[in-house]
Amino acid sequence: MHFFSCFVCVQESNMAEPAVRPEGTSGGIVIKDDWPGYGLDLFSYPAHYAGDLDCVFIPHGMIMDRTERLARNIMDDLGDHDIVVLCVLKGGYQFCVDLVDRIKALSRNSNRTIPMRVHFIRLKSYLNDKSTEDLHILGAEDLSFLAGKNVLIVEAIVGTGKTMETLLKYVEAFRPKLIKVAGLLVKRVPHNAACLPDYVGFEIPDRFVVGYALDYNEYFRDLTHICVISKRGKMKYKI
Repeated sequence: MHFFSCFVCVQESNMAEPAVRPEGTSGGIVIKDDWPGYGLDLFSYPAHYAGDLDCVFIPHGMIMDRTERLARNIMDDLGDHDIVVLCVLKGGYQFCVDLVDRIKALSRNSNRTIPMRVHFIRLKSYLNDKSTEDLHILGAEDLSFLAGKNVLIVEAIVGTGKTMETLLKYVEAFRPKLIKVAGLLVKRVPHNAACLPDYVGFEIPDRFVVGYALDYNEYFRDLTHICVISKRGKMKYKI
């Protein structure tokens, strides 16, 4: 059985005082549509991306703090249950590594523990900055070992939700006992699917973001912060 929260409304908030959405919605920290981000001069980033970014959208430290909170929520819900972590590559690998590290740290310092196995799959549906209908799932040819298991899918970003819905249907065919989804980012986009991850880091506007393993045609994965790519950056790395 899979439990998935439903998207109900968009709450207004200021980035200076990030608002947490009420129960029954995404549960993530809401970043307002007109949030301009932080100036690049306030942070360190690779010089080879000079001119390719508009702003730092979510600083690395904020990502780490939010990830720790999600790890605690997962521990509260799934503590003392074996789980299989299904990491969605490539964009989700950094979030998955940090999330698993924090769950392990909590397990070491708690009476509750979560024995974990980690498996990797890869989804590809983007060309430049557009999502395509052609979804490829690699590394998921045989997930029969998920039968009867508690599964935690870890994904970096959820947009329309169509990709995640396709993945969930595929995973459910292997009859796991339970499926939960952790998503670092959820976009507010037109025609957003009705369902959202169970654990959400941030709810963001419909901006194309890169960094923290999120890419634009394989570039920008080496950024520490989550940033907004500039028009120049899109043109420079377009294929």
